[in-house]
Order: sequence, then C-alpha cells, then structure tokens
Amino acid sequence: MDRSRSQFSVLGLPVHILDDYAGWLIERLHQGLGTHVVTLNAEMAMQAEQNPALANVIRSAELVIPDGSGVVLYLRMRGKSAQRFPGIELAESLLQQAGKLPNSEPIFFFGGAPGVTAKAAESWQQKVNRLSISAQHGYLSAGEETELCESLKQMQPKIIFVGLGVPRQEFWIAEHRHLCPQSIWVGVGGSFDIWAGTKDRAPAWFCDNHLEWLYRLYQEPWRWRRMLALPQFALKALGDLRA
Repeated sequence: MDRSRSQFSVLGLPVHILDDYAGWLIERLHQGLGTHVVTLNAEMAMQAEQNPALANVIRSAELVIPDGSGVVLYLRMRGKSAQRFPGIELAESLLQQAGKLPNSEPIFFFGGAPGVTAKAAESWQQKVNRLSISAQHGYLSAGEETELCESLKQMQPKIIFVGLGVPRQEFWIAEHRHLCPQSIWVGVGGSFDIWAGTKDRAPAWFCDNHLEWLYRLYQEPWRWRRMLALPQFALKALGDLRA
C-alpha cells in the first residue's frame, strides 16, 4: 500500500495528502517516531492568519490532515485531488487499529468535561476489548495539571488524544509533547462528547454535502461569531486563486 505523503499549501499552511493516514501513523508508532497531528479546517486556518504562534505550531506538525470541506475545496480549485478526512474519523481508525496490535498499547484521553472523557474511554473499551485507555477531563487546576504531566511521563501512552478545542489543544500538545516524545498526539476537539453520547455528530447528508458546519451551528448557536471565519476563508481562497 502506498503511504507516501504529499504536501500542499493552504493559505501558507501545510496540508498532507496520504492514501492511509492511520496506517502511516501506526508505522511511525512502530518506528518510535513522535508525531503531532493537526486537523485543519477553514476556521483554524483563519485563526492562524491572525495568530502567528498558531501558524508556527501547524507548520511544525508532522501531519496536517484536511479536516474541513473548505480546505478540500481550496485544494480542488488548484487541481489537487483531495478528500475530506475528519479528525474524529482518523481518531476512530487509530483506535480500531490499535486494538489489533499484538501488544495492548496504552492510550490516553485528555480534555472534555468531568465525566464525559471517562465515559468516552469506557465506550471505546467496550467496542474494542483489547484497548487500554486512561482518561482525564480538562478542567484542572495548575497543581492538577502538573500531576497530569508527571503521570504522562511515567505512563508513556503511545496515542494521546487531546480535546481542549482550537487553538488551545494545539498549543497544549506543542508545549507538552516532549513528555512522551515517541507518542502520537492528536487534537480531537469535541470528539469525546460524541463518543460519550452527550452530543450527536451531523447526519451523513450534512457531511456529504459539506454542511456539517451548519448542523454544528444548529447544535451550538453561540458559535455563530466563530462561523464568520468561513466566508472570510472563502474570500481569501478566491483571492489566492486570482493571484
């Protein structure tokens, strides 16, 4: 299977196109190569326009996947063959593949609300019996976060999912990945809520028609200001195309 990685630019940010993202990451896991995975969408790209520190974190990541429809459309307008691959689907594929490994590799969930993250971990351990998942919610005091860092250093989980929202999770991973230098670190946003059953993912029709953002806005109307990034991204994309 061809797992070579091609890199393209979206508003100056890297996006990698692979035939098999999860397989590429599992290979790196076997090789002991630490990896930061960023799931890039239009909203994050526009945040990076205003936040050079976030842009630097994205550029430093070993893998940036096209999570959002806007990113995919941007690439297609430039003749690049790309398919959207949501971060939650990458995370689920990684969990499924981790359950097939000869050894039960430790996995860590960090972020989300109290009770939610533990429930998400429990749900996955019921789905895939061989998984070994530890979980910690994201509402920690400074002292508790220090304890968490010590635990990570001792545990050395092989796969770490961080659900703190964008851009906090990206900064947190960049700051702490040295604690587990051979691990795969993935920012997973609100995936814990979906796995725990406290929120629903958009129905397939919305996803297939690039309208998952609309369903998310329906669920969380307070996000409307953040959604203004979508038309801003479209204007920037058109401007780049004309340049």
